[in-house]
Amino acid sequence: MKTQVSREIFGALDDGTPVERWTLDSGPGGLRVRVLTYGGIVQSLEAPDRDGTRGQLALGFADLASYVAHGGSHFGALVGRYANRIAGASFPLDGRTHRLTANDGRHSLHGGPGNFSRVVWGARETDGGVELHRVSPDGEEGFPGALDVRVTYTLSPDGALHLVSRARTDAPTVVNLTNHSYLHLGGAGSGSVTGHALRLKASRYTPVDDTGIPLPGAPADVAGTRFDFRTARAVDGGYDHNFVLDGGVAPAPRTVAELHDPRSGRVLELATTEPGLQLYTADHLDGSLTGSSGVPYGPRAGLALETQHFPDSPNRPDFPGTVLRPGEHYCSQTVYRFSVRPRAAGNP
Repeated sequence: MKTQVSREIFGALDDGTPVERWTLDSGPGGLRVRVLTYGGIVQSLEAPDRDGTRGQLALGFADLASYVAHGGSHFGALVGRYANRIAGASFPLDGRTHRLTANDGRHSLHGGPGNFSRVVWGARETDGGVELHRVSPDGEEGFPGALDVRVTYTLSPDGALHLVSRARTDAPTVVNLTNHSYLHLGGAGSGSVTGHALRLKASRYTPVDDTGIPLPGAPADVAGTRFDFRTARAVDGGYDHNFVLDGGVAPAPRTVAELHDPRSGRVLELATTEPGLQLYTADHLDGSLTGSSGVPYGPRAGLALETQHFPDSPNRPDFPGTVLRPGEHYCSQTVYRFSVRPRAAGNP
């Protein structure tokens, strides 16, 4: 069935700027995704369980005011110019040090306080989805160059969600975009994700200091540590770490992760062109935020699998590069593919 695309007004900011909500629906038994023009937010992502019941899997809010008031959690958001952290809110490029706006202690996180998740994007319908567009002006949050960004959210005929981010610049700059959705495959608001089984094609990870900045030296081997997800095992808490995906930057999306909820039977297979994946188990949630399900979000109410380049790459020439120059084309692709597994023999 051809994906049905529709839009509606979701609300307006205090200055009167309207915010749209775009719905992509692959039909009964398939995915339904809702995307806001505010922050490129994936407000909802619905997929069927093993009984065919479609449930809402993405943590988020029912109204625009809540997204504006609680944007620090980045529920479902498109973040940039630089996803993750840049140490000291500065980086060198072509002999010049660029000073950024610090918003995570002395560091820059996800592009600063006025990052891409805090602005309204232009939108137009594409085949099977929606394309968001904006030009980040030269100097925004301290980043050099005017950056022309286009991000598409589409549902393919087989029902997978494809996110493609493209960018061009008029001056040398750094770029690292990702989507910051928190998912619970049993349904948003249905408790902790502890018990989800995760498998990652990552033989190394980047150890970090107590502020989330990678430590000096090469990435560490996961063997014999709590970071070894090469064989599927249950997720617990305490993760906000970048995993070095086997194979590095890829020309086309390759499968790098699999997440399975034994209770619902849902399986997420994640494919990307990116060299890294940030696993974040949302331990900061404390029940003070109530989502669209009407249930407060406690610790580990969802987890984020953020496909991206490594944190602090602009200050780490040993990491895969994030510099974009005039005439070059930035392109990052990630695919979310959902399926179900039957109940294991002997389980209710």
